[in-house]
Amino acid sequence: MAAELETSAVGAIQEPSADGTEAKAPHKLERKWTFWFDNQSKPKQGAAWGSSLRNVYTFDTVEEFWSLYDQVFKPSNLPANADFHLFKTGIEPKWEDPECANGGKWSFTVSRKPQLDTMWLETLMALIGEQFEEGEEICGVVASVRQRQDKLALWTKTASNEAVQTSIGRKWKEIIDYNDKIVYSFHDDARREKSNRGGRYNV
Repeated sequence: MAAELETSAVGAIQEPSADGTEAKAPHKLERKWTFWFDNQSKPKQGAAWGSSLRNVYTFDTVEEFWSLYDQVFKPSNLPANADFHLFKTGIEPKWEDPECANGGKWSFTVSRKPQLDTMWLETLMALIGEQFEEGEEICGVVASVRQRQDKLALWTKTASNEAVQTSIGRKWKEIIDYNDKIVYSFHDDARREKSNRGGRYNV
């Protein structure tokens, strides 16, 4: 699946314009972003978590983003138990990554695929468009497709800074127009299998 995604993504960007005219200069983003794909539907026996995670494509222009999103990176295209990630280039979507090690995530479940696609896209645009005041604190976002309920999770760097995390959480809810409660959990709690079902913070 990862290879198919990569082939589709490259093809989407390399297609010439329909009228054969030369393309205009691309609109550069402030930083590079990387899409990742993880299919956990058929895990190999004894495989470590994250072993199926694949770096699919890195981009730094608005035009690349739209080509990738329109043709490949919609969560509704995913099979059950698969994830799409968009993270800052240089950060892997793993607890072990130094940028994520002391962090956590805001998350909530989504019951309808169209709603997941919409919220995912709004979050992606907010990230690459640098709409968060605490943008340096954000690592990336994950869309997880599951059999019963899908999930969105926004990963951040410094879990212990409640003021910053709360500000990010409130901004995210505003961006995706979400009115229910979202919760923040520490990666460290998950690593230690420490029960914090309600999350450390909520907004």
